[in-house]
Amino acid sequence: MFVKNLVFSLNATVPVFLMMVFGWFAKRIGLLDDHTTSKLNKFVFRTLLPALLFMDLSTADFRKVWDVRFVLFCVSVTLLSVGIALCYSFLHKDKAERGEIIQASYRSSAAILGIAFVKNIYGEATMAALMIVGTVPIYNIIAVIVLSLTSPGNDSGRSGRELAVSTVKGIVTNPIILGILAGILWSLSGISQPVIMAKSISYLGNMATPLSLIALGASFKVSETKGKAAVTAGIVFIKLVLFCGIFLPAAIYFGFRGEKLIAILVMLGSATTGSCFVMAKNFGHKGAITAFAVMLTTLCSAFTLTTWLFILKTLKYI
Repeated sequence: MFVKNLVFSLNATVPVFLMMVFGWFAKRIGLLDDHTTSKLNKFVFRTLLPALLFMDLSTADFRKVWDVRFVLFCVSVTLLSVGIALCYSFLHKDKAERGEIIQASYRSSAAILGIAFVKNIYGEATMAALMIVGTVPIYNIIAVIVLSLTSPGNDSGRSGRELAVSTVKGIVTNPIILGILAGILWSLSGISQPVIMAKSISYLGNMATPLSLIALGASFKVSETKGKAAVTAGIVFIKLVLFCGIFLPAAIYFGFRGEKLIAILVMLGSATTGSCFVMAKNFGHKGAITAFAVMLTTLCSAFTLTTWLFILKTLKYI
């Protein structure tokens, strides 16, 4: 069983890691440069990621499977996870990098990995879609806030009102948040998507993951990670071990089993999503810690997710 779960997790995570390696290699041999990579990051952030989220959410039948208790649990755990990440960031001296630390510590590959992961086990992913509704909007709203407030280009001379207006504007105009809202509203409307529209959005959405990972790999600079190993190791521990150790027992206590528990596991213990890097760069951060965290959590998550799956399966909770 352990070997089977290991192979399953490796199949889910190794291709992600290889895409980042491919991006790094393409940069090394001159196929990509800094200008192209920067443009690619903006294209993914403003177009492809919103399309991916709309594609996933607009096709989910929320009216049929809505579970208030499950969604509230996901929301509560997400907020508590952000609190833990915030506390950890205070241990880091460089305030400009705290936003990256917070975001990389709590944001999971919920939208990208969650649906695929649960589908592979149960054949459907309705609970994963509900988990996305409860977490992804919060992921992105809080990311906009912390990245705005800690941005290296943030003018400390601005008044509190100006800063608040700028932050709110960043939230309501964030392409990812707009994609989420559009997807939820379309799902609730009950309107079937025309074939042309569905195929066109799927083309865009399916490009989001590989292109974001290639751009991340191309942007990764080993020299910028000097001195960042310790803080990144802390992020990996929090992301892949601590959250699961704290909140999975709570989920079991509240009676979540099967598909719901797997969705919660993905929410808690999957790798830091590559969109973290895209957002960090778009808010003026260097992205070194974020890129390092995405690569390390992706590499390690194959083994940690397998271990958590093995534990849950052995205890007959899934």
